[in-house]
Amino acid sequence: MDIALFSPSSLFHDDDDSTSTDEETPDNCQTYVERTHQFHGMELVIREFSFHQMNANLLWPGTFAFVEWLVQNRSKIEGRHILELGSGTGALAIFLKKLYQVDITTSDYDDQEIEDNIAHNCRVNEVTPVLPHIKHSWGDPFPNPHPEWDLIIASDILLYVKQYPNLIKTLCFLLNSYKPRETATTPLAQDGIPELARPAFLMSWRRRIGKEDESLFFTGCETAGLQVQHLGSRVYYITPAKPAVSDSLGL
Repeated sequence: MDIALFSPSSLFHDDDDSTSTDEETPDNCQTYVERTHQFHGMELVIREFSFHQMNANLLWPGTFAFVEWLVQNRSKIEGRHILELGSGTGALAIFLKKLYQVDITTSDYDDQEIEDNIAHNCRVNEVTPVLPHIKHSWGDPFPNPHPEWDLIIASDILLYVKQYPNLIKTLCFLLNSYKPRETATTPLAQDGIPELARPAFLMSWRRRIGKEDESLFFTGCETAGLQVQHLGSRVYYITPAKPAVSDSLGL
């Protein structure tokens, strides 16, 4: 897998709410920074790596933008079985769990350090038991052969252009192999318009990598038989060609 040639820590600055600690393991010495972040009025303390080769170390701009969109469209996620791809620090999943008590599972690259850090952030923010986590490198066989998640979410995961085919492969499996836990129907929203299809993928993408590179992902999704729709605010809605439940939107 490609490794970014820049330090994403430049996106952030230290302030009075940040504390640094050195924690050693037998194989390496890792530095962590605990920062206090505001998520739509909720304060979360998130431990972030000073560096991680898979960029699972920091909160990215798309996470905060996605939080605002999800809060404004609360009915779209309530009652869903959610899987987050590229969870990183786990902050988005922790926020959704605390605010809405949603059924959510985190996932990221097959790396124990990432899983341990998400568990740490769960405990620090009083999410116990810690959120279930799946180690999965995009493109590899998925650990669960019968995925039950009817909503997949992610933010700022399009950094590695060479990984797009693997990401699309994982998405196709999750969307096309979806097995509902129970008979699913599309509930009507308060405005009488159906909710998101089951299954569906919602993604916020705020980082800029060039329109040509960015379009490779969406074109690749369509070539693989997925439908792509931009919902505004750089939130994208991706579904299989024939979702299990109607995908009419009222957004």
